[in-house]
Amino acid sequence: MSHVIELTAADGFACPSYVAQPAGNPKGGIVLLQEIFGVNSHIRSVADGYAAEGYLVVAPATFHRVKPGVELGYTEADMNEGFGYKTAVEALPAPGVMQDIQAAIEEAAQGGKVGIVGYCWGGLLTWRSACTLSGLSAAVPYYGGGMTAGADAALKPQVPVLAHFGDQDHWIPLDTVEAFRKAQLGVEVQVYAANHGFNCDQRGSYNEAAAQLARQRTLAFFARHL
Repeated sequence: MSHVIELTAADGFACPSYVAQPAGNPKGGIVLLQEIFGVNSHIRSVADGYAAEGYLVVAPATFHRVKPGVELGYTEADMNEGFGYKTAVEALPAPGVMQDIQAAIEEAAQGGKVGIVGYCWGGLLTWRSACTLSGLSAAVPYYGGGMTAGADAALKPQVPVLAHFGDQDHWIPLDTVEAFRKAQLGVEVQVYAANHGFNCDQRGSYNEAAAQLARQRTLAFFARHL
Protein backbone atom coordinates (compact mmCIF):
# COMPACT_ATOMS: atom_id res chain seq x y z
CA MET A 1 0.00 0.00 0.00
CA SER A 2 1.23 3.48 -0.80
CA HIS A 3 0.04 7.05 -0.49
CA VAL A 4 1.36 10.62 -0.36
CA ILE A 5 1.45 12.59 2.86
CA GLU A 6 2.68 16.04 3.84
CA LEU A 7 5.49 16.27 6.36
CA THR A 8 5.93 19.43 8.40
CA ALA A 9 9.54 20.47 8.90
CA ALA A 10 10.86 22.34 11.92
CA ASP A 11 10.48 25.68 10.10
CA GLY A 12 6.83 24.90 9.24
CA PHE A 13 7.49 24.00 5.60
CA ALA A 14 5.16 21.31 4.23
CA CYS A 15 7.01 18.67 2.22
CA PRO A 16 5.09 15.98 0.29
CA SER A 17 6.40 12.46 0.74
CA TYR A 18 5.63 9.13 -0.87
CA VAL A 19 4.93 6.51 1.80
CA ALA A 20 5.02 2.77 1.09
CA GLN A 21 3.68 0.49 3.81
CA PRO A 22 4.48 -3.19 4.40
CA ALA A 23 1.77 -5.83 4.43
CA GLY A 24 2.20 -6.61 8.14
CA ASN A 25 3.74 -4.89 11.12
CA PRO A 26 6.89 -3.05 9.98
CA LYS A 27 10.27 -4.36 11.09
CA GLY A 28 11.75 -0.89 10.85
CA GLY A 29 11.50 2.40 9.01
CA ILE A 30 13.46 3.55 5.96
CA VAL A 31 13.85 7.08 4.63
CA LEU A 32 14.52 6.93 0.87
CA LEU A 33 16.18 9.92 -0.79
CA GLN A 34 15.68 10.63 -4.49
CA GLU A 35 18.21 11.25 -7.24
CA ILE A 36 18.13 14.53 -9.19
CA PHE A 37 15.05 13.26 -11.07
CA GLY A 38 12.48 13.70 -8.31
CA VAL A 39 10.27 11.12 -6.62
CA ASN A 40 9.60 9.53 -9.99
CA SER A 41 8.34 6.08 -10.96
CA HIS A 42 11.73 4.52 -10.32
CA ILE A 43 12.06 5.94 -6.80
CA ARG A 44 8.50 4.89 -6.02
CA SER A 45 9.28 1.36 -7.22
CA VAL A 46 12.38 1.26 -5.01
CA ALA A 47 10.25 2.41 -2.06
CA ASP A 48 7.69 -0.30 -2.83
CA GLY A 49 10.51 -2.85 -2.96
CA TYR A 50 11.72 -1.99 0.54
CA ALA A 51 8.12 -2.06 1.77
CA ALA A 52 7.78 -5.57 0.32
CA GLU A 53 10.75 -6.52 2.54
CA GLY A 54 8.78 -5.38 5.60
CA TYR A 55 9.81 -1.76 6.07
CA LEU A 56 7.76 1.42 6.39
CA VAL A 57 9.30 3.65 3.70
CA VAL A 58 9.12 7.46 3.52
CA ALA A 59 10.47 9.19 0.39
CA PRO A 60 10.37 13.00 0.79
CA ALA A 61 10.27 15.28 -2.25
CA THR A 62 13.60 16.96 -1.58
CA PHE A 63 13.20 19.40 -4.49
CA HIS A 64 9.94 20.77 -3.12
CA ARG A 65 11.50 23.86 -1.51
CA VAL A 66 12.57 25.10 -4.94
CA LYS A 67 10.19 23.32 -7.35
CA PRO A 68 7.04 21.35 -6.49
CA GLY A 69 6.01 18.22 -8.34
CA VAL A 70 9.29 17.35 -10.04
CA GLU A 71 9.16 13.98 -11.80
CA LEU A 72 11.77 13.62 -14.53
CA GLY A 73 13.05 10.93 -16.87
CA TYR A 74 16.67 10.29 -17.80
CA THR A 75 17.36 12.24 -21.00
CA GLU A 76 20.16 14.76 -21.13
CA ALA A 77 17.56 17.54 -20.87
CA ASP A 78 16.07 15.88 -17.78
CA MET A 79 19.53 15.58 -16.26
CA ASN A 80 20.28 19.25 -16.86
CA GLU A 81 16.93 20.29 -15.41
CA GLY A 82 17.38 18.11 -12.34
CA PHE A 83 20.91 19.35 -11.80
CA GLY A 84 19.56 22.90 -11.78
CA TYR A 85 17.06 22.05 -9.04
CA LYS A 86 19.75 20.27 -7.04
CA THR A 87 22.01 23.35 -7.33
CA ALA A 88 19.15 25.56 -6.13
CA VAL A 89 18.43 23.34 -3.12
CA GLU A 90 22.12 23.22 -2.22
CA ALA A 91 22.14 27.04 -2.29
CA LEU A 92 19.33 27.36 0.27
CA PRO A 93 20.30 28.85 3.64
CA ALA A 94 21.18 26.13 6.15
CA PRO A 95 19.64 23.87 7.30
CA GLY A 96 17.45 23.94 4.17
CA VAL A 97 16.35 20.52 2.94
CA MET A 98 17.92 18.74 5.93
CA GLN A 99 14.85 19.82 7.90
CA ASP A 100 12.62 17.89 5.50
CA ILE A 101 14.78 14.80 5.89
CA GLN A 102 14.61 15.10 9.67
CA ALA A 103 10.81 15.24 9.44
CA ALA A 104 10.90 12.12 7.25
CA ILE A 105 13.03 10.31 9.85
CA GLU A 106 10.49 11.15 12.53
CA GLU A 107 7.65 9.86 10.32
CA ALA A 108 9.52 6.64 9.49
CA ALA A 109 10.13 6.06 13.20
CA GLN A 110 6.53 4.86 13.43
CA GLY A 111 7.95 1.65 11.92
CA GLY A 112 10.67 1.22 14.54
CA LYS A 113 14.39 1.91 14.21
CA VAL A 114 15.13 4.03 11.13
CA GLY A 115 17.63 3.53 8.33
CA ILE A 116 18.23 5.91 5.45
CA VAL A 117 19.17 5.10 1.87
CA GLY A 118 19.70 7.43 -1.06
CA TYR A 119 20.99 7.45 -4.62
CA CYS A 120 23.17 9.96 -6.49
CA TRP A 121 22.39 13.36 -4.88
CA GLY A 122 20.25 11.41 -2.42
CA GLY A 123 23.38 9.45 -1.56
CA LEU A 124 25.16 12.67 -0.61
CA LEU A 125 22.17 13.75 1.48
CA THR A 126 22.14 10.29 3.10
CA TRP A 127 25.78 10.74 4.11
CA ARG A 128 25.10 14.20 5.50
CA SER A 129 22.09 12.83 7.38
CA ALA A 130 24.20 10.07 8.94
CA CYS A 131 26.62 12.70 10.17
CA THR A 132 24.29 15.51 11.28
CA LEU A 133 20.71 14.36 11.90
CA SER A 134 19.11 12.55 14.84
CA GLY A 135 16.98 9.43 15.06
CA LEU A 136 18.88 7.20 12.61
CA SER A 137 20.31 3.73 13.25
CA ALA A 138 21.97 3.04 9.87
CA ALA A 139 22.71 4.73 6.54
CA VAL A 140 23.36 3.45 3.01
CA PRO A 141 24.46 6.01 0.41
CA TYR A 142 24.65 4.79 -3.19
CA TYR A 143 27.21 6.66 -5.36
CA GLY A 144 26.80 9.86 -3.39
CA GLY A 145 28.32 12.53 -5.59
CA GLY A 146 30.45 14.89 -3.49
CA MET A 147 30.72 12.74 -0.37
CA THR A 148 34.26 11.60 -1.21
CA ALA A 149 35.68 15.10 -1.65
CA GLY A 150 35.96 18.43 0.15
CA ALA A 151 34.19 19.24 3.40
CA ASP A 152 31.66 16.42 3.05
CA ALA A 153 34.42 13.79 3.02
CA ALA A 154 35.63 15.05 6.41
CA LEU A 155 32.26 14.61 8.15
CA LYS A 156 31.99 11.95 10.85
CA PRO A 157 29.01 9.58 10.85
CA GLN A 158 27.04 9.01 14.02
CA VAL A 159 25.61 5.66 12.85
CA PRO A 160 26.88 2.62 10.91
CA VAL A 161 27.31 3.41 7.19
CA LEU A 162 27.50 1.13 4.15
CA ALA A 163 28.57 3.05 1.02
CA HIS A 164 28.20 1.70 -2.54
CA PHE A 165 30.28 3.02 -5.46
CA GLY A 166 30.96 2.05 -9.08
CA ASP A 167 34.53 1.81 -10.37
CA GLN A 168 33.53 3.29 -13.76
CA ASP A 169 31.75 6.32 -12.27
CA HIS A 170 33.18 9.43 -13.96
CA TRP A 171 31.31 11.64 -11.46
CA ILE A 172 33.08 10.03 -8.49
CA PRO A 173 36.73 9.21 -9.36
CA LEU A 174 37.94 5.95 -7.87
CA ASP A 175 40.96 7.59 -6.25
CA THR A 176 38.61 9.76 -4.16
CA VAL A 177 36.68 6.64 -3.15
CA GLU A 178 39.90 4.98 -1.98
CA ALA A 179 40.93 8.12 -0.09
CA PHE A 180 37.49 8.17 1.53
CA ARG A 181 37.86 4.50 2.52
CA LYS A 182 41.20 5.19 4.21
CA ALA A 183 39.92 8.29 6.00
CA GLN A 184 36.60 6.76 7.10
CA LEU A 185 37.75 3.49 8.65
CA GLY A 186 34.39 2.90 10.32
CA VAL A 187 32.49 3.04 7.00
CA GLU A 188 31.93 -0.16 5.02
CA VAL A 189 32.83 0.74 1.42
CA GLN A 190 31.79 -1.56 -1.43
CA VAL A 191 32.95 -0.96 -5.01
CA TYR A 192 31.28 -2.59 -8.03
CA ALA A 193 32.33 -3.04 -11.67
CA ALA A 194 29.66 -0.54 -12.69
CA ASN A 195 28.89 3.03 -13.66
CA HIS A 196 27.10 5.86 -11.89
CA GLY A 197 23.40 5.09 -11.48
CA PHE A 198 23.92 1.33 -11.65
CA ASN A 199 20.89 0.66 -9.43
CA CYS A 200 18.36 2.38 -11.72
CA ASP A 201 16.73 -0.04 -14.17
CA GLN A 202 15.38 2.89 -16.22
CA ARG A 203 18.86 4.17 -17.10
CA GLY A 204 21.41 3.00 -19.61
CA SER A 205 23.93 2.70 -16.78
CA TYR A 206 21.84 0.01 -15.06
CA ASN A 207 23.91 -3.00 -14.03
CA GLU A 208 21.72 -5.87 -12.88
CA ALA A 209 24.47 -7.88 -11.17
CA ALA A 210 25.78 -4.87 -9.24
CA ALA A 211 22.28 -3.70 -8.36
CA GLN A 212 21.24 -7.10 -7.00
CA LEU A 213 24.44 -7.57 -4.97
CA ALA A 214 24.22 -4.05 -3.54
CA ARG A 215 20.57 -4.62 -2.63
CA GLN A 216 21.40 -7.90 -0.88
CA ARG A 217 24.13 -6.18 1.10
CA THR A 218 21.85 -3.24 1.91
CA LEU A 219 19.02 -5.48 3.16
CA ALA A 220 21.47 -7.50 5.28
CA PHE A 221 22.91 -4.26 6.69
CA PHE A 222 19.47 -2.95 7.60
CA ALA A 223 18.51 -6.33 9.09
CA ARG A 224 21.54 -6.09 11.41
CA HIS A 225 21.01 -2.51 12.52
CA LEU A 226 17.25 -2.02 12.40
